[in-house]
Amino acid sequence: MEPIRIEQFFLGCLAHASYMVASEGVAAVIDPQRDVDIYVDAAKEAGWQIEHIIETHLHADFVSGHHELAERTGARIYLGDGSGASFMHTAVKDGDSIQFGNCRIDFMQTPGHTVESACAVLTDLGEPSRPKAVFTGDTLFVGDVGRPDLSGDHTPQELAAMLYRSLHEKLLKLPDDTEVFPAHGAGSLCGRQMSSERSSTIGKERRTNYALQAKSSDEFVSLLTESLPPRPEYFGYDVELNRRGAAALEQLPQLTPLRASEVLRLQSEGAVVLDTRPAMDFAVAHVPGSIHIALSGQYASWAARILGLYKRIILVGEDADHLRESQLRLARVGIEKADTYLEDGVSGWVKSGYELDYIPQVSATELADLLDQDDVSVLDVRESTEVQGGAIENSIRIPLGQLPARTDELDHDKLMVVHCKGGYRSSIATSILRRAGFRDVANLTGGHDAWLVRNNEMAGSQL
Repeated sequence: MEPIRIEQFFLGCLAHASYMVASEGVAAVIDPQRDVDIYVDAAKEAGWQIEHIIETHLHADFVSGHHELAERTGARIYLGDGSGASFMHTAVKDGDSIQFGNCRIDFMQTPGHTVESACAVLTDLGEPSRPKAVFTGDTLFVGDVGRPDLSGDHTPQELAAMLYRSLHEKLLKLPDDTEVFPAHGAGSLCGRQMSSERSSTIGKERRTNYALQAKSSDEFVSLLTESLPPRPEYFGYDVELNRRGAAALEQLPQLTPLRASEVLRLQSEGAVVLDTRPAMDFAVAHVPGSIHIALSGQYASWAARILGLYKRIILVGEDADHLRESQLRLARVGIEKADTYLEDGVSGWVKSGYELDYIPQVSATELADLLDQDDVSVLDVRESTEVQGGAIENSIRIPLGQLPARTDELDHDKLMVVHCKGGYRSSIATSILRRAGFRDVANLTGGHDAWLVRNNEMAGSQL
């Protein structure tokens, strides 16, 4: 009897985890990402046939590939009852199950993150006395639980109360050694304190997950809904797209090059030039007015939060592969109007006779000297939970996701030195400020981490 195989596919740019469970040549894919070749190729290599696709809920932070994967494999899609999904699927309730090979998957309705949320409990029929694992979607994370504000019909308080019951009356009834496989890890927008660990157990989460320490439903509801970060606007669109089923990625248009003069014209009409190169490349030279979001980090998520899903986007990248990857990652969150790029990149802009812009970089030592001046401000774009661990004195605090709507709170007449934790988000912030008309903007190299190192070195030298 072959052991059940569980393969995890972790997409770092969205902190998204999907899974393939296989037994006796048959496989089920759980919470697939939009580009589904990875599952098709992995199944082909292993000799498995994908017959089942399980969605733990209608995802809000990315576009799922369930529709395309079902069309390519003939697999059946399973989704919690009450989703309102318009594509062909099986709506599952408590007690429903599927079985293939030595594997049985029992569905457990766990509303709270969304109304239709469901978990999939895996049992190895070779050891049928206790479940082996549970795929929790966004109901239970490692170190956190799902945010309760994704319904237009229920208040966050109502959803949080549902989530408390789902956790304590269902999930936490599973044995402590049951493995927990969530749909997201640290960096996802679907929770606040997720661990970077990719899996856990019911027992470990019972002991260490902050949200599970609440002693009552009321305490849990308050914990989850007080200081809840704003819900990104694109979440609603992605839910509806997933409810319909997204088109196959092969339908994305091919990227078209644009001369610098055409880019300049479209930019004047409202198009956004999106520079995806590394932060230092952008800082040294970039198209004036462009937004910088480096491809190396959580690029697509930040692009959706900062730009929305509907603006026309002109890409700036390092080469053809970089540009195509940029377009693909944007499509993963529902941005499909990124089908052009600046021909020959920044060098093409220069050859056309246009000027470039740049962002000065300030070291932690230089910032310490600048803080004595009245015409300098420090802007901290980290999240409030990060600021609790320490902040530069008298800094202004606006989380990056809120910055585009709050630039009028800042002083144009002061040098604005921007920082985050390590430098990724602050580079985005400097481009937002520059585009909004702030001329005296600088980026703190290495972010708050570099500031702490500098302070520790100073303290050590004084001993």
